[in-house]
Amino acid sequence: MPQPLSLYNTLTRQKAPFEPLNAPFVGVYLCGPTVYSEAHVGNARGPVVFDVLTRYLRYLDYKVRYVRNITDVGHLVDDADEGEDKIGRIARARQVEPMEVAEGYTNLYQDHMVALGCLPPDITPRASGHIIEQIEMVKQIIGNGFAYESNGSVYFDVPAYNAAGNEYGKLSNRVVEELLAGSRDNLTGQDEKRSPLDFALWKRADEHHLMHWPSPWSEGFPGWHLECSAMSRKYLGAEFDIHGGGLDLMFPHHECEIAQSQACEHPTNEARVWMHNNMITVNGQKMSKSAGNFITISQLFSGENEVLAQAYSPMTTRFFLLQAHYRSPVDITDEGLQAAGKGYRKIMNGLRLLEKLQLPEGTEAAADTSAADAELRKLADDCFTGLNDDLNTARTLASLFNLLRKLNGYAAKPDTLAQVSPEALAEATATYRTLVQDVLGLRDEPRARAEDLLSLTLHFYQEAKTAKDYGKVDEIRAALKQQGIVVKDSKTGVDWAYSEE
Repeated sequence: MPQPLSLYNTLTRQKAPFEPLNAPFVGVYLCGPTVYSEAHVGNARGPVVFDVLTRYLRYLDYKVRYVRNITDVGHLVDDADEGEDKIGRIARARQVEPMEVAEGYTNLYQDHMVALGCLPPDITPRASGHIIEQIEMVKQIIGNGFAYESNGSVYFDVPAYNAAGNEYGKLSNRVVEELLAGSRDNLTGQDEKRSPLDFALWKRADEHHLMHWPSPWSEGFPGWHLECSAMSRKYLGAEFDIHGGGLDLMFPHHECEIAQSQACEHPTNEARVWMHNNMITVNGQKMSKSAGNFITISQLFSGENEVLAQAYSPMTTRFFLLQAHYRSPVDITDEGLQAAGKGYRKIMNGLRLLEKLQLPEGTEAAADTSAADAELRKLADDCFTGLNDDLNTARTLASLFNLLRKLNGYAAKPDTLAQVSPEALAEATATYRTLVQDVLGLRDEPRARAEDLLSLTLHFYQEAKTAKDYGKVDEIRAALKQQGIVVKDSKTGVDWAYSEE
């Protein structure tokens, strides 16, 4: 391969060769969804990006532990330590248990991730299942002097944290003084806090709050930021290799995570490399319900949204997302999605082509294949250049198309295969197949429906029967029977049934 894997680190604002803490082991944590509603198309980008990253790390022979959490408690309506828990609000409106809401949207989200070709994480921890770990982390932060209790709630003390030589804001590149200047002049509604920058580690639950647990401070629930710090620390250690998430999570969520991890026992920046995928817009506008351009993943797959002209399959969606570098914004348009569908099908046709690349019988191989071999190997090596350069899947796809163009040329003129050695051809086809299927995670997604094809076959059966072409009739019957289908002739026409033999 042309170069080692390099990744851009948001924390350092630099791209550097990736060096695991404890090679060959690699720990990766991705912030998962808050399961109070159906995931939208923007929620698909992070899982697709980090699925490719973990796949590629494994291709490079790293032993990866990939953790992607489920937020099923603690995420408040306004994300500012006030208001009602989002899941509790929905549960109250539906008059069901909060966990019923969380479970339903969790299952739907995971189904969508599977459809998009994302391999299941090694661990999928839920915030509600790690209350003990979160309480223990709060105790450590209080014990180190970086948090305080107020009326049963516990808040992280940002001024005390900075006074001790830490730097709140270093991930998002924000200055505390500017944050304070931009905050509200008073703490109306938040008078429990000593500073407007302080954030909740534990919130006392009022009598209307549905989800709450006992703690040393109150019957309450954990702060949103706390869960990821506690769960990543439990499953990946005090410091691990890569933490990922959307750009919108950089502040305050990831900034608060770092502060929490620095403030408890074994202080670290939590992850050595922080990676953030950019945001998604729709027809050039920020996606929002008020703008009328909000698209859920289900709507994208079904086409049942007025912004969309048609349905787009999961693999078309995955290909579309991989066409851009993960740190670049992506704009969803019908034209872009339709073009992605064509590109995806070209890549799939390339997979079907590989088995057909054989030198015609009787054709002699060239005495010297070195020039053609070098050209083919360079095209194959170029496919790794993009991945190694901060997971640039857009460049990798372009390189795969260049390689495919060469392979298509061999398929169109099989005699030219004499110019290349079997070894170089095998390496190139293996590269194409491995990167498409195992690393980029693109799989064949047949466009034809089985029932439509069966209906067409029965039409041909009826035509053969009308023409009294009984040889063709028997041939069709036998072929369908091999597939477990029995043809049913009746006075009203032709039908089929599953074979019961």
